[in-house]
Amino acid sequence: MLSKSSGSKPEGKLFIVSAPSGAGKTTLCQEVLKRLDHVVRSVSYTTRPRRSGETQGVDYYFIDPATFEDMKKQNAFAEWAVVHGHLYGTSKAFLQEHLSKGEDVIFNIDVQGAHSLKQIYPEAVRVFIEPPSKAELKKRLLERKSDSKETILKRLAMADEEKKAAENFEYFVVNDTLERATAELVKIIQKHRKS
Repeated sequence: MLSKSSGSKPEGKLFIVSAPSGAGKTTLCQEVLKRLDHVVRSVSYTTRPRRSGETQGVDYYFIDPATFEDMKKQNAFAEWAVVHGHLYGTSKAFLQEHLSKGEDVIFNIDVQGAHSLKQIYPEAVRVFIEPPSKAELKKRLLERKSDSKETILKRLAMADEEKKAAENFEYFVVNDTLERATAELVKIIQKHRKS
């Protein structure tokens, strides 16, 4: 558990945003960061290949499996998981640094990682982002042009399982339009933030 900061500013809060692949959680988190001060995005470490347009240290820290395993041995992760065959992890040092400064941290992670973080940080607020329909989710995955048809089918099959696994999340937001879904996510954060 993180200790409270000694200054007058309260410690920041964790906001965990999870969704099936293609539901738009990354875009929603980016929009929240544009609209709210004192919120930072947790940048995960991953062994998956970088997609077109992704930036090292902004979207993820892209590392090889051996480096990830070394970090695990050094207990550097608050949580880590295997998702779609790749390793993902959240840095403990990053969380400590920002929360102790009174900054809120928004996560863009899978349901498995959300459950792990909630066990360590029970005050964290979890939000599950849903696509308006399965057909729309398939369309978004196809438009992304980063996955094979086989991978897209796997991601669609996983979407139902992820929603079931998220049934005890605090909030559900349907990403039907970017503006409406962003406004709803901003309201949730404003309701719960400490600063």
